[in-house]
This record gives sequence, structure tokens and C-alpha cells, in this order.
Amino acid sequence: MNSGCFRFIDHGKITIKPLFSKTQLYLSRLTLWIIAATLALVLVDLFTPWLKPVKAKLTTVSIPFYWVTNLPARLGEWGQDNLVSRDDLLRENASLKQQVMILERKLQGLASVTTDNVRLRELMNSADMVAEQVLVAQLIGVSPDPLVHKVIVDKGSRDDVYVGQPLLDAFGLMGQVVEVGPYVSQVLLITDSTHALPVEINRNGLRAVVEGVGDLEQLALRHVSNTMDVQEGDLVISSGLGGRFPRGYPVGVVKKVERNPGKPFADVFVEPRAHLNRTRHVLLVFRDDSLATEVEALEQ
Repeated sequence: MNSGCFRFIDHGKITIKPLFSKTQLYLSRLTLWIIAATLALVLVDLFTPWLKPVKAKLTTVSIPFYWVTNLPARLGEWGQDNLVSRDDLLRENASLKQQVMILERKLQGLASVTTDNVRLRELMNSADMVAEQVLVAQLIGVSPDPLVHKVIVDKGSRDDVYVGQPLLDAFGLMGQVVEVGPYVSQVLLITDSTHALPVEINRNGLRAVVEGVGDLEQLALRHVSNTMDVQEGDLVISSGLGGRFPRGYPVGVVKKVERNPGKPFADVFVEPRAHLNRTRHVLLVFRDDSLATEVEALEQ
């Protein structure tokens, strides 16, 4: 009996049924053809360039399928970005505010450093124009008494600072040292009501004395007769008389001249060139030893 058939006995009748149906046979053949075709395509793709155009087109066609398969991940990311609780938003907002404050403080610090660098460059340019030896110092204190115009600098006797030493910034004379300690010194500003300074008008060499009036923005030019040639805008410089201050340093600019026929002298007001209420870095000027000896002998 053939192996591909079954025998059934039913009430004395014998029926023969095939083991494999025609449909199953067709499916098996189709599967074999698909496998063979796939292997052939793989071999052709490996050893020939014939399928490259087809692969390029298939890649373009498959883009929508990739987009659809990636849609769940995209929806998850969108939910994480947009579906945030109110507490999370408040915490993030507070954190961002702190970061902004920190960055603003750093920016302010950078602005301060930039300003200090500009001032130091101006100061060093001023030092190049000074013939005498100079020492860079920094203001570290101001007198609490509004009627006394004194400041403290961070240089003292250990730096060879001496009483009577001139102090100036990048724009003009500021004052002179009146007290010296080992590490700090006290400076009397030219605007103090007890300070006087021999000066001259740069335009015509007219000599006079400028005195402080207790105002950081104003000085007074004393003993100027009504007939003297003094005009608004004249530059007032140190005359060097007395040996205390070197000659030629800017002191101020004449801002107002009032001539009263009933008074023997005119009222002349001078605006200081130095930035007395803003400067932080200053120069201490050392005078010549010979000049210092002469001045000390005259003072004794």
C-alpha cells in the first residue's frame, strides 16, 4: 500500500484519502520559491550594483514607515516637555531666577573689573607724564567727618611714604600726605578748608594761591585783583613754589570769575581736575632728594 494514503474502513467499505492536500503542496512550493528568490537577491546585492537604484527608492518610500514607528517615542517626549506639573514649573522658575541673579552678579563684577582696568590704564598713562618717581596706591578709607576732607591710602613708611608727599590721580592733584603709619597713610585733600596750594594760570603764568572751601567740587583762587587777566576756562596748574608740590601738575579749571568794583579782589572759583569723590587708584609722587633736603631745612 502507498505510504501517501490512509485506509479507512467504515461498515465494510474501504476509503483512501491523500496525506497532503493540493493547497499545502502549493504553499510549500511558494515558500521554496520565496527563499530561493531572497537568496538570489542577496547574492545580486552583494556582488553587483544592479539593486542600488532600487534600494535608494525603497529608502525614500520607507521614510513614512519610520516616522510612524517613531511616533510613540515622539509622543512621550512631547508629554515630558509639555505635561509638567505646577510644582515642577514653580521649582524650575525659582532655579532660573537664582541663576539669573548669579549671572547678573558676575556681570557686575566683570563691569567693575573692566572699569578698574580703564582707570589703571589712565593712571599709568598719567605716570608716564610724571618726571618724578611714583608709587601706585589705593584709597581704602574716607574721613567720616563731612567737614574734614581726608582719605586713607594703603601705603606707609614701609613703602618710603613721607609727610608732605603729593598725591594725584589720572586727572590732577588731589592733596598731600599729612600722617604716615607703617602700612597706611592719611592724605589731606586740596578741597579741605585748611589746605592752600601755590598755583599759576597756565595761559599767562599769573601766580596765585588756591584754597579749599570744604566743597569737593570747588576751590577758590585767592588774592586775584579785579585787573588781573583771569578768564573762565583757564587751566590752573601747580607753580612749584615752596617745594611741596612739583610744578606743572593740573589743579583745576576756572569756572566762574566775579568782579565787584566795591571789593579789592575778584571772586574766582575753580573746579578741581582730580576726581576727588570717585577715584580709587592714585599716585604718590616722590620728589628729588636735593629738593627734599632744601624744604626740610626751610621748615626747620
